[in-house]
Amino acid sequence: MTEGEGPDERRRRGQGELESQVLAALREAPGPVNAGWVRERLGGTLAYTTVMTILTRLHAKNAVTRERSGRSFEWRAASDGAGLAALRMRRVLDAESDREAVLARFVTALSYDDERLLRDLLHATEDEAED
Repeated sequence: MTEGEGPDERRRRGQGELESQVLAALREAPGPVNAGWVRERLGGTLAYTTVMTILTRLHAKNAVTRERSGRSFEWRAASDGAGLAALRMRRVLDAESDREAVLARFVTALSYDDERLLRDLLHATEDEAED
């Protein structure tokens, strides 16, 4: 708490910060877990409804999966951190009307090492397609 803040004032989280925290908790989970488990893993200070809202939003973004368990759901991360970052990149690309321009700008902004890595990955994908 900073000077001048009362005990009831809470730090405002940045956009996406809660989603990132929830995803991190789910990636550390031993398997599918309920919202109560996620809430406790985040320190137990968030309202249960807040955790459910975040999980539901993440489900709509295909970042988490859910399975019915009695009257509620059990949740799990749909992918690891790299997979989730790739999903975000794909959503950004899908939202643009000029895909070629977006990809061209992206590629020209890559470092030499990243460009080389991308070329290697594309070459490996071509090799797999030929097999």
